[in-house]
Amino acid sequence: MTYQFDFGWLLPYMPVLLKGIGITLQLILVGAVLGVALGTACAWVRALGPVWLKPVVAGYVELIRNTPFLIQLFFIFFGLPSLGLQMSELTAANLAMIVNLGAYSCEIVRAGIQATPRGQFEAGASLAMTPFETFWHVVLIPALQRIWPALSSQIVIVMLGSAVVSQIAAEDLTFAANFIQSRNFRAFETYFVSTLIYLVLAILLRQALSGLGWVLFPKKKA
Repeated sequence: MTYQFDFGWLLPYMPVLLKGIGITLQLILVGAVLGVALGTACAWVRALGPVWLKPVVAGYVELIRNTPFLIQLFFIFFGLPSLGLQMSELTAANLAMIVNLGAYSCEIVRAGIQATPRGQFEAGASLAMTPFETFWHVVLIPALQRIWPALSSQIVIVMLGSAVVSQIAAEDLTFAANFIQSRNFRAFETYFVSTLIYLVLAILLRQALSGLGWVLFPKKKA
C-alpha cells in the first residue's frame, strides 16, 4: 500500500504550531541575551577577575560543558524543587538555556579577551580610563568583534538544542509537533514541516545575528 501524503491535516493545528514557534523564539531571545551577558561576566572573571573567584567560574564552565543539556534541564526542573525551588516549565527551560549558553559563551568571549594585546590595557590606563572603561572600550568591544561569528554559531546551536525542553512539557515547537502527531497520526508530514521550520529559524537567526554584528561593530573606513 502506497503512503498518501496529506499536509492538509496540519491546517487545523496551525494555532498550536504558531504558539510553539513563539515559545521557541522567546526561549532563544531570553537565552541569548542573558546567556551571553552571563558568559561575558564569567569571561571577565576567568581572564581579568579576582583570583579567588576564578576556580568557581572554571568549575561552573567545566560542569556545564561536560554534561548533557537534557540532564541540566532535568536537574533544574525536577531536582531543584527538592530544595524548595519550584518553577514553571517555561522558567526552567529559560534558566537551563541561560546557564548552558553562559558556559559556552564564556570560553568564546575569554578567547577574544586573551587575544587583546597587553599594550591596549596600558593605552587605556595612559588615557586616565577607569578599569571598567578600559575593559569595556579597549578590551571587550574589540574582543566581541573578533569572536562574533563563533558566538553567533553557538547561539544558533543552543536554539536548535532547545528542542529538548519539550521533555518537561515546555510548549515549544517540538512540543507542538509531538502534540499534533499524537492527534492526526501523520508523523511524516508533521515532523517534515517542523524540520523545515527549524531550518528556516536557524537561517533567519544566523542572518539576524550577522546583521546585528554589522550594526554593533561597523567596519572602520581606511
